[in-house]
Amino acid sequence: MAWHDVMEAPALRAQPSPFESARFGRSVERLTVSAGAGTELDAVREAVLRSDADVVVLRYPAERIGWFAGLTALGRTAVFADSLVYWRLPAGRGRAPEPAAGLVAEPTRDTAAVEGLVADIFAAYGSHYLANPLFDAAAALAGYQDWALRSAEADRCLTLRDDARMLALATLEEDAGRTEILLAGVVSGCQGRGLYAHLLKAVEDRTLARGATEVVISTQGHNTRVQRAWARYGFEPVQTILTAHLVRNSLLPGRE
Repeated sequence: MAWHDVMEAPALRAQPSPFESARFGRSVERLTVSAGAGTELDAVREAVLRSDADVVVLRYPAERIGWFAGLTALGRTAVFADSLVYWRLPAGRGRAPEPAAGLVAEPTRDTAAVEGLVADIFAAYGSHYLANPLFDAAAALAGYQDWALRSAEADRCLTLRDDARMLALATLEEDAGRTEILLAGVVSGCQGRGLYAHLLKAVEDRTLARGATEVVISTQGHNTRVQRAWARYGFEPVQTILTAHLVRNSLLPGRE
């Protein structure tokens, strides 16, 4: 979920999600309340009641802790789907590892390689989609692959490799002042060797080279392992966003 949408957008944002709708065979709408918006629950309630989507994926700041109870009274089934935790690093302040011989960071547009890396790295990732019985896990993984391919096509995909193969991947969103890491990880057979820190350094170096000033990243709240790696590198937590899926009752067994 883009940093601007959850941190800076000035108002409630509602938009259909054609990619998710096509992927899961259910109409999906995204409804996002940013940390910077003064949106009240009444406005969220009205937007949900207006929606014709089968599933409304709602994201809102975790400090609005009383909202979920209100979401259960809108004629839909409210499914809690974990949280997103956002972290930030001022570019140039990372605790970078010492250079490793034979390890090279480079961009790639190799779509087959990107698809394979995402399939390996994120095969067991517990995304918010898995909370919803209407959403297939294989389709969710395919969605991450499609997302990564769009980054590769825009030349915003970094890999870490040795002489033999690609070892890690980071896909990026970039604007004048910021790099957002969308997906990042190390292939399953090479985890636990310190490679992830080298991947973060590659992103930070690229950020500095183009004159931007910060790197941001997010993950599901349960993914504490990667958050420990971010903390070691120098990232700091900024915001937690809750995710709820509001599903039409008629689509769920026993809730018709």
